[in-house]
Amino acid sequence: MCGIAGFSSLSRNYGEHSAAHLHTLAAMRERIAHRGHDQTGEVLFDHAGLAHTRLSIRDIALGRQPMTRRQDGAAFSIAYNGEIYNADELREELKALGAPFETASDTEVILEGYIHWGDGIIERLNGIFAFAVWDEAKARLLLARDRSGVKPLFYAVEDGELCFASEIKALFEHPALSPSIGLDALREVLAIGPARTDGEGVFRGVSEVRMGCKLVWDESGLHETPYWRLESRPHEDSYVMTVEKVRDLVRDAVRRQMVSDVPVCSFLSGGLDSSVVTALACEALEGSGQTLSTFSFDFSGNDRHFASNAFQPERDRPYVDVLAPLLGVNHTCLTCDERDLVGLLDEAVDAKDLPGMADVDASLLAFCRVVAARNKVALTGECADEIFGGYPWFYRPELMGAQGFPWASDMAPRETLLKDDLIAELRLSEYSRRRCEESLAAMPRLPGESPLAARQREISWLNLNWFMPTLLARMDRTSMYSGLEARVPFADHRIVEYLWNVPFYMKRKGDCEKSLLRDAMRGLLPERILWRKKSPYPKTYDPAYAGMLKARLTDILSDPAAPVRALVDEKKARRFMDAPMQTSLPWFGQLMAAPQLIAYFIQIDTWMRKYNLSV
Repeated sequence: MCGIAGFSSLSRNYGEHSAAHLHTLAAMRERIAHRGHDQTGEVLFDHAGLAHTRLSIRDIALGRQPMTRRQDGAAFSIAYNGEIYNADELREELKALGAPFETASDTEVILEGYIHWGDGIIERLNGIFAFAVWDEAKARLLLARDRSGVKPLFYAVEDGELCFASEIKALFEHPALSPSIGLDALREVLAIGPARTDGEGVFRGVSEVRMGCKLVWDESGLHETPYWRLESRPHEDSYVMTVEKVRDLVRDAVRRQMVSDVPVCSFLSGGLDSSVVTALACEALEGSGQTLSTFSFDFSGNDRHFASNAFQPERDRPYVDVLAPLLGVNHTCLTCDERDLVGLLDEAVDAKDLPGMADVDASLLAFCRVVAARNKVALTGECADEIFGGYPWFYRPELMGAQGFPWASDMAPRETLLKDDLIAELRLSEYSRRRCEESLAAMPRLPGESPLAARQREISWLNLNWFMPTLLARMDRTSMYSGLEARVPFADHRIVEYLWNVPFYMKRKGDCEKSLLRDAMRGLLPERILWRKKSPYPKTYDPAYAGMLKARLTDILSDPAAPVRALVDEKKARRFMDAPMQTSLPWFGQLMAAPQLIAYFIQIDTWMRKYNLSV
């Protein structure tokens, strides 16, 4: 993985004052240097500039970027972040068409693919990617992003100039751009956050190339169009055939995502999803003489403080202790201290450029930092719950029938700390439900579905377009902050496309969540792991953590210069913190309860300070 940045203007010539423009490219690239320290580069054309900071994974010696090729006297240049898992097949196709290859990198496959197929290369790609291609002959910049939005790509247009970057912070290194927010930014943060509307960059004037879309910048202006859409059609495979298809798709996705010129490791929680990915990765390594390294995560003190509940009935550690020896992996258990967790809330904002999932983001930062010191590439079990229907809002009637997003339908907890006049002005419930309705209006429906099946399809659509991107953004920013490439086999677009039309009763047979995945993986895992109840990402149960958060927010509210004071009613906040922490009333998903609400407002203050934001 890497970081990319650049700009283009068709009305000015960058050859004039080229030193200043190269300096800007370098500044934008340096701002996201954490995404890859192995190599850097910039290239400047008359009407475009591209910058790249590289984490070397494939063809370490020759895969330097930006990569430029010339044909008929015109330059084609690419800056790319991602991994293409069918690069070898595409390379052979292109060789048959006469394409000359100088490297073994997937970067060159995309570039030669563009030269031969134009924008048609995008839909041929199986992978996670965000890239920019400058076509000098056509004076045209192409930006593209993968189907599930695993890799980020933000942009802004100011005074006839398009600027783009892997992360928002790099945009503000361009002299024409500066951070500011409006009321809709607050609505995104307070009503939708830590999720984000697809395409919204929250900061005024900042957007993101939407999932599965390409963006073209040329003399006719700026145009974004989808190159991929889910299609709704009747599922005609029997259950047995569906199980076989799922097994083949998941196995092939993991096998493809093992491609690398450096060792690949795996996150192994002991839950179903990461155990499946890890076991299949071990299977793919058979006969290679390599041993897979795996990592699990927990919080110090959870052996004493863990409290079983319906959502998280048991700890993961015992299952890791069972599976790791059976698979023969080189396993490491990592722990995070609560004091470090509070301290990392600020760094988590720096990583994401926005408030995030509070202690979840902070702990991932801590863990990824340790993993990155030993490995460059990690496989994860992310996205299985979204595509196989593992969350309770897929089947619990009171959540399925909720108005708006089922994981965040009630705005009352989010408004607990806010000033009354701000609540009246922002109208958070209205904003959230409008965004939800807009999204559902774009969903491809299947005529003739029963009301229940149609609603289950809606829940699936919302998960794929809202909840899953939130977790993928969390994983990208926290891993890449330390230069670790996180791969997500379950986000393979072939799996997403197939599961989209599999009816929910096949995904949850016998009242067991993700039974389809479990049946597909019979024989791969021990029965006690294959059929264990879903357990989410671990969280701390140490009561001291809430106390540390309260003390931190109290200090913030005591500071007259704290920007979050413009949002928070201090009396409400102090009453909230004086009351017992309601850890069983989540306000986003299932992990974000009262302590995380405090942490989220701490992050909002950090974000506003960092970018000098006011309302």
